[in-house]
Amino acid sequence: MYVKDVMLYTAEDLREFMFLAMQSPEDIGVHTKEGKIADAKSVLGLMALDYNKPVKVVTEDGHFIKQIGKWLVSEPKD
Repeated sequence: MYVKDVMLYTAEDLREFMFLAMQSPEDIGVHTKEGKIADAKSVLGLMALDYNKPVKVVTEDGHFIKQIGKWLVSEPKD
């Protein structure tokens, strides 16, 4: 299982992220620090999340993780 922090900055980033997720045969979850979870293949689910902070992506799809490399961020230091 892969768990990575990503930061999506624009509506175009979100659209591209969802497009890539929809091509994956695996489930892809997007988790906020506040505990909200969305399906990365759901427009409404993704639109309901706050992207002012990084979100966690959880999936079994290593290829998808490679595709989203430009949005990966290092673990935040609390």
